Amino acid sequence: MEKVTDVVMVRGEAELFERTAHLFEVATEISCAARDLHTWSVAHPSAPERERSVQGMTVRKVYLPGVLFDPALAEHLRFMAENGARIRITEREINETIILDRRIAIVAGDLVGGVRGYTVISNPDLVQGIRSLFEAAWHGATDLESYQARFAELGAREILEQLGSGCKDETAARVLGVSLRTYRRRVAELMELLGASSRFQAGARAREAGLL
Repeated sequence: MEKVTDVVMVRGEAELFERTAHLFEVATEISCAARDLHTWSVAHPSAPERERSVQGMTVRKVYLPGVLFDPALAEHLRFMAENGARIRITEREINETIILDRRIAIVAGDLVGGVRGYTVISNPDLVQGIRSLFEAAWHGATDLESYQARFAELGAREILEQLGSGCKDETAARVLGVSLRTYRRRVAELMELLGASSRFQAGARAREAGLL
């Protein structure tokens, strides 16, 4: 991409790939934040290329928990982690961003007419500001393995479904086949995991994260 300005707007992944493919090819450090893997499909090569896509690189990725409830996406995350990528999960809202070698930032916009817009930024001051936001999200997130283990232990999806149904604790515990005390303890632990101070807030954050 010839640099004519330090902020470039593009429409759709085809144009984004055309302008930035060579940057991805030579990048040695990639930081990525996204709600799911579909936002940045341009940065997720298919097999067999993906097997070597993170080798010899520093790759950090932050996603919302919803990716863990799609078996194909969850498997891809595990594959990337096994091949060297560091992956974390956050329940907090994130700015969908990719940072290449700490000097180029690509920020995803909204879908308009089925096409997503992207902003490619090379201005050092702007990139530094975006990096600061990413670092805050990264440090506030939880390692993939730990997050998966905690959610599996709690039966989080099932609990969230019961909370969303509005049924009484006694009914929810019976449906899940646990004691009332165990159910309430797991609800409290799930609220802590989601950083929620009430069941209503837990449900709201779960919906925002794509869990419900």
